[in-house]
Amino acid sequence: MAKNQAVRQSFNVMIVGQSGRLQYEALLFAASLRASSPDFKGRLFVAVPQKGAKWDRNPQINNADVLAALELYDVEILPFENHVFGQSYPYGNKIEALKALPKGEPFVFFDTDTLITGDLNTVPFDFDRPTASMRREGTWPKPLLYGPGYTGIWKSLYDRFGLDFESSLDTTQPDEYWQRYLYFNAGYFFYKCPHVFGQKMLDYMISIRNEPPVELTGQTLDPWLDQVALPLVIHALGGGRDALPQGYLDGSVSCHYRHFPLLYARENDHVIDVLETVAAPNKLKKVLKGHEPLKRVVYQGRGHKVRALFDRDHLPRREQAIRNRIKSEGFWMR
Repeated sequence: MAKNQAVRQSFNVMIVGQSGRLQYEALLFAASLRASSPDFKGRLFVAVPQKGAKWDRNPQINNADVLAALELYDVEILPFENHVFGQSYPYGNKIEALKALPKGEPFVFFDTDTLITGDLNTVPFDFDRPTASMRREGTWPKPLLYGPGYTGIWKSLYDRFGLDFESSLDTTQPDEYWQRYLYFNAGYFFYKCPHVFGQKMLDYMISIRNEPPVELTGQTLDPWLDQVALPLVIHALGGGRDALPQGYLDGSVSCHYRHFPLLYARENDHVIDVLETVAAPNKLKKVLKGHEPLKRVVYQGRGHKVRALFDRDHLPRREQAIRNRIKSEGFWMR
């Protein structure tokens, strides 16, 4: 019964859109959500950063055809102001945008380069216990030869914010192996209030960026700052790696594809079918063809040439190896 109650509750969905690539990905996301989850009753927000001091150019969506197409999918444009990040660190946009969402209403954030491939209503969200994408690699930190190791680096961050480090560990994993430590990809995350989540993320990100613990000496925070703060926030708010059963998001219900050549290289046939089906209508095709990667990879068939290069049952373990193969064949686009 508890699981069914969680499935039935209402929640909002937010992605970030702006001029350039993201506006086309936002349109695809909206089309895939409406096609794959037609009974979704929540609000769909495309958060759009506004022109201001944090931008050298205007990031707003000014393409009239894109805006008209978004309206077809009942999208609500959500303007927000950048006070902290902006052009210098666009990964922070998702965090600043949270403060523009309705306060106190459960939300799910998705990276814009995501397709909804199943019924979002079937996902057993527990909005009291946040979590984020477990489809990740050990991208941060990179311990130096003379230390500190993973434990020293991560513990310094938990100590900074008064969090219990030991309870965050996956003790089934060996000491000094990256999966022992709470780490997520920020491709999706959720919570019961976007303002609470967003403010804590901002506080943690600003603190780490401005005054990193000495244990972080030699570590790179760009572009990893959001993924460094994310597990700390999730832990602080009572969530964790087990707060959502595996197999729904980054599984049967959503696909964070990152780039279209990667999508064709590694995703299953259902994801390809969803992409090509929702992109097929002429009303959408004439708009999406304005984005060169979509035009070449999806509409001109380059994606299937990429697909033929790989055996989905025996993919390289590292994403970089997949990228390198695609690039060596001259098929990479982003």
